[in-house]
Amino acid sequence: MIRISQIKLPPEHTGQDLLQRAGKLLKVSPDQIKELHIIKKSIDARKKPELFFVYTIDVLVEKEEKVLARCQNKNVTTAKKKPYQIPDAPVNVSGRRPVIIGAGPAGLFAAYLLAQCNLCPIVIERGKRVEERTKDVHAFWETGMLNQASNVQFGEGGAGTFSDGKLNTLVKDPFGRNQYVLDTFVKFGAPEKISYESKPHIGTDVLSDVIANMRNEIIRLGGTFRFETCLTNLKAEGGVLTAVEVNHTEWIGTDCCVLALGHSARDTFAWLHERGIPMEPKAFAVGFRVEHPQSVINHTQYGAVYADSLEAAPYKVTANLANGRGVYSFCMCPGGYVVNASSEEGRLAVNGMSYSGRDGKNANSAIIVAVTPDDFAGKDPLAGVRFQEMLEERTFAIGKGRIPQQLFGDYCSNRASVSYGAFESATKGACVLGNLRGLLPQALEESFIEGMHAFSRRIPAFDREDAILSGVESRTSSPVRLVRDPKLLVAAGGIYPCGEGAGYAGGIMSAAMDGLKVAEAIMRNMEEQRG
Repeated sequence: MIRISQIKLPPEHTGQDLLQRAGKLLKVSPDQIKELHIIKKSIDARKKPELFFVYTIDVLVEKEEKVLARCQNKNVTTAKKKPYQIPDAPVNVSGRRPVIIGAGPAGLFAAYLLAQCNLCPIVIERGKRVEERTKDVHAFWETGMLNQASNVQFGEGGAGTFSDGKLNTLVKDPFGRNQYVLDTFVKFGAPEKISYESKPHIGTDVLSDVIANMRNEIIRLGGTFRFETCLTNLKAEGGVLTAVEVNHTEWIGTDCCVLALGHSARDTFAWLHERGIPMEPKAFAVGFRVEHPQSVINHTQYGAVYADSLEAAPYKVTANLANGRGVYSFCMCPGGYVVNASSEEGRLAVNGMSYSGRDGKNANSAIIVAVTPDDFAGKDPLAGVRFQEMLEERTFAIGKGRIPQQLFGDYCSNRASVSYGAFESATKGACVLGNLRGLLPQALEESFIEGMHAFSRRIPAFDREDAILSGVESRTSSPVRLVRDPKLLVAAGGIYPCGEGAGYAGGIMSAAMDGLKVAEAIMRNMEEQRG
């Protein structure tokens, strides 16, 4: 195969235009191109109003060496692919099945790889299967009645299920795990374009079906799922895991347990800490969901010519402040909704969500300020958890259980908002206008305001007075890290911390990739035990 990069075409181009351009660059007629595969696609909007789609493609032609010799173009090379290699199935000396705690992306991909290698994992999930979970989440948004085991945070698919389904990651990937995860999503129902778009997303509506299809395949391969089942204890003998307890009533014998807990499993973090599982506090970030009209973001990002003809525009903004803090956008949802993402009574947290069409009227993003263990009261591993809980309790009190909101201009002036400005909020769950000042510690408030003003230099009027803030965005990542050794184990042999909740990922893709990494480690360790 031949790889061609940096192919630029105007937004109005067709598939035939791409084929014609490839033929021209290779100095062959288009009908001599036997196959064409898109490897990467992005938008270059740096010279508005002129925009381009930029492609990297792989093509198959006859007499490839002669074609390459004739081209003499730095953007035309031999395609070099390193596909992910599924490990050889190991011999399970003990004969006991691996147990995976949590059916988020980390747990699902660990289970999928283990199931493909004939290890028949048992997946334990405190929440419900995604079909039932979706009903519980929508009921909560409509009535305010919270199911603490089945909500935006807990249930099959993890917290990422009710988000934008963003699949981009900054994790370096020399092993092909990233592409394997994307290809797996496509295999189970995601659109093929996620495998090559520079900022791929699935959307909540499609992701739910993908997760269910993936679960059914794991079961077909010999895996087992147990929903509404919670890990409640661990048993070890001689420093080696022998069993896990679920629901305080049942022990499951195993010498391999993957802790793919998710970042909101605070009760589990607490008793793991009590039992001496090594963990440490971790930096994360907190702030607010901020909404703008999507039409305004489209004009800013694409210019007037293409603002109404291209898909909803994303953005990414960052600022490093003089006080040493970072402020940045996180989980940006084009055409999305602000959602009540609470999982505990008396505490309120928000998140952002988009459907696959990204056709909502507003853009929203978490605008968050970095916090470190120095910001927490106390130095123990759970200090960050308590910091989150404090913010969420304040938020719940401000809104009396509804999502509290405030216009940015009113936030700067420390006065309660009483009405929206030129546009209204797009939310899932009841909301109420009020005053969010005093929710965050003063240093974080000042940093948030400074960051919003700084972002307006990148996106004009980002700090507009009627931008809508919703509080509080506190579940950006896990506040703890479960310490693992070079074999990805913790002190009690057989326990594998994994994914975002364990502190080793930050989103769907990195969590899924860590699930693969841990499953690989499990199989390597099995082979070592056999040898």
